[in-house]
Amino acid sequence: QDATKTQRRTRTTLPNDGSGDEVAVFHLFIITPMDTITEQERRLIERSKEAKSFAHAPYSKFRVGAALLSKSGTIFSGCNVENAAYPLTTCAERVAITKAVSEGHKEFIAIAVATDLEDFGFPCGGCRQVIAEFGLDIRFILTKPNGEYTVMTVRELLPHSFTAKDLEAKRQEV
Repeated sequence: QDATKTQRRTRTTLPNDGSGDEVAVFHLFIITPMDTITEQERRLIERSKEAKSFAHAPYSKFRVGAALLSKSGTIFSGCNVENAAYPLTTCAERVAITKAVSEGHKEFIAIAVATDLEDFGFPCGGCRQVIAEFGLDIRFILTKPNGEYTVMTVRELLPHSFTAKDLEAKRQEV
């Protein structure tokens, strides 16, 4: 641990799979002090918290807000929108991306995500893949209600992503 970053290791115990062995997964989070992010990213965090307040989550009660920073400096916010037909639920991150793309923005710098969880609320695999479509170096800022946050890239969240390069390689083989 140094003066600029705090490391925190958490342990999650997974249910016994019938083998008699308990499986433990360890997570290491780097909690970054506020002075290591830009003023735009601070605003992004605030906008993600505001967006969370608009979440429509009557079934899970799991509110999520996201704020996406485009290369032009425009911020697009989104919240999760649940539906009684569960597969039709839309995640906050995808709402923000869809809003941005529908307004002509396709280059992004960062996305902040706010939840009510005491720990960091990581994006689902679908959201990781959708964001990867627009770049693996987009900064992901995951926040907690107490003000802590951690920053990582989409590449770190989805190390083996499927991208347009994979499609290009397949087309060249055919």
